[in-house]
Amino acid sequence: MEPLALYVHWPFCLAKCPYCDFNSHVRDEIPQARFAAALRRELAFEARRLGRRPLASIFFGGGTPSLMAPETVAALIEDARALFDPLPDLEITLEANPTSVEAGRLALLRDAGVNRLSLGVQSLDDAALRALGRGHSAAEARAALEHARALFPRLSFDLIYARPGQTPAAWRAELAAALALAADHLSLYQLTIEPDTAFASRHARGEIVLPDADAAAALYALTGEMAAASGLAAYEVSNYARPGAESRHNLAYWRYGDYAGIGPGAHGRITLAGDAAATAVLATRRIRTPEAWAAAVERAGHGAVADVALAPGERAREMLLMGLRLAEGIDLARFVARSGVAFEAAVDHETLCAAEAAGYVSREGGRLRALPEGLLRLDALLAALVV
Repeated sequence: MEPLALYVHWPFCLAKCPYCDFNSHVRDEIPQARFAAALRRELAFEARRLGRRPLASIFFGGGTPSLMAPETVAALIEDARALFDPLPDLEITLEANPTSVEAGRLALLRDAGVNRLSLGVQSLDDAALRALGRGHSAAEARAALEHARALFPRLSFDLIYARPGQTPAAWRAELAAALALAADHLSLYQLTIEPDTAFASRHARGEIVLPDADAAAALYALTGEMAAASGLAAYEVSNYARPGAESRHNLAYWRYGDYAGIGPGAHGRITLAGDAAATAVLATRRIRTPEAWAAAVERAGHGAVADVALAPGERAREMLLMGLRLAEGIDLARFVARSGVAFEAAVDHETLCAAEAAGYVSREGGRLRALPEGLLRLDALLAALVV
């Protein structure tokens, strides 16, 4: 069976960012011991049904997992190594914020076993950070990046662009500063308005106006050009890396590999032990509310809401939606083996032919790829292409 990617969700944050729709929660006091015990117990439950699998990556996401006690991180890594067969180059990523308090914990997290850090910088401009509701300054972000580079062999950080009023010149200057600080990976996201967020309410009132489609496309093109000039290739729509430094964990999502998710609200796509063909893909989902999830784990050993066996058509749709985000595209032979659907039955033939003729996609060498012009309009392309 294919190697497994393991996601561990830590749901707590110090504050809720106004643009964020993740399953994150603010608490006056974080019950560290209770959630450490529950995560370890749910990991053991998941391992029993998955069987002893090769383990390619562990990703601590959130929320803000740098708020986890380092001993909890260490215990979960140790458990995962014991329950599965870790690959020699096991990638262990943890998300952190660059506040001075969290930066002071980075050495302890490295000692716990983390070998790749992902910093939520979001901007190197103080006014933009305030508008985004971030709890750190640009100076703190730079200091945290320099500190992290000295500690971790692999480092990534996030920036948000296409912000209200942002000009190409301003983004060029900010991105140039970021590229000078970058190690081997950057995640560069366009600001989007997500439902049920504080930004959604302000956007509906006209208080937030995003760049129009043409301006956003120009910023996206500028982003790719500057990243490439610094040696960072766009291997996914919003992710840029030096060769070999791509996020192995996130590649498991985009390539539609097996990934197990534990913790409040975590999702997974797994095949169970004994399914040698790896075609009975289960969509797993955990209870979202942290305390309700912990109570369920204490009662039953897991906080699963439901495990749903995905029909072939659903698997095909998910593989297309995820795989066309990648520069490498989709291996069509693997698509058929993993989904159980012939490629021709999963796409609208007229749309595919039109997209090929327009230079939006290519189908050659046994792969389907979205070309640069297709990536610019990927959402609309997928909506028309995927049956």
